[in-house]
Amino acid sequence: MSDVLPGSPAPQLSLTDLKLDKIMDPAHPLCKEEVVWMLEFIKKKVTEEDPKLMDLAQPRLLQNFRYFAEIALMLIQRRNGFDQEADRLKSWLSEASYGLHSPRAVRSRSSD
Repeated sequence: MSDVLPGSPAPQLSLTDLKLDKIMDPAHPLCKEEVVWMLEFIKKKVTEEDPKLMDLAQPRLLQNFRYFAEIALMLIQRRNGFDQEADRLKSWLSEASYGLHSPRAVRSRSSD
């Protein structure tokens, strides 16, 4: 059964939300370009002082930074290896972007 009433418009997701959902999907294999895109997305949000980040406590912000740094170092130190460490990398991406992106499942539950 659908959550959307007949004749009512479906909730619109931005291209960024769609890309984030795709990257964070456990079934989607990551590539280096997507990891770099995520780091650029996070950097942009920090630079813009996104209100979602400003609401986070300092310990959480430090945790976000720790995972951001882990991902960046992984990119620098290893040319490949995304296949072997995909689960860990997705977890790190989720932690680094904490507060900036709510997964599709969470969004759909909160809109009920």
